[in-house]
Amino acid sequence: MTFAVIKTGGKQYKVAANDVIKIEKLDAEAGDIVTFDEVLMVGDIIGAPLVEGALVAAELIETKKQKTVIIFKKRRRHNSRRRNGHRQQLTTVRITEILTGGAKPTIQAAAKADATESVTEKAPAKKAAAPKAEATEAKAAAPKKAPAKKAAAEGEAAEKPAKKAPAKKAEPKADQE
Repeated sequence: MTFAVIKTGGKQYKVAANDVIKIEKLDAEAGDIVTFDEVLMVGDIIGAPLVEGALVAAELIETKKQKTVIIFKKRRRHNSRRRNGHRQQLTTVRITEILTGGAKPTIQAAAKADATESVTEKAPAKKAAAPKAEATEAKAAAPKKAPAKKAAAEGEAAEKPAKKAPAKKAEPKADQE
């Protein structure tokens, strides 16, 4: 079984085909093919410092934050404490192939990434955009109405004068004459 030692994010990783590793955050999207050209060792070939023409291809699975690490500092007998937290962003990648001799990543790996991207990212985007467009069309077609509060206030105002208008002044009683 062939393996390689790659360097990324200031760290070194021993990887083989189909390995899933978590590394420092990379600027790419899920499903993209990323390549690592800083290969220190492939099988029993050791680079000085890098192996000429070696390349490791990987498929980016996801990017997310790690669990919180608490940093707590205390200086005893000084009544001094400091508590802080940190969440490192990590990228999960699956190693697809280890290449030597200046070879490029195969089309299968790139096609697999394109298919994954088109299924996961493009389809939901179309579905999300369609309801918005339909809602916009429905709003444009519907007649414009006054807001509910204004309509209710106008209705109450119209009712109050109607109630007051029929009210008549009390006539003097016949007994008092």
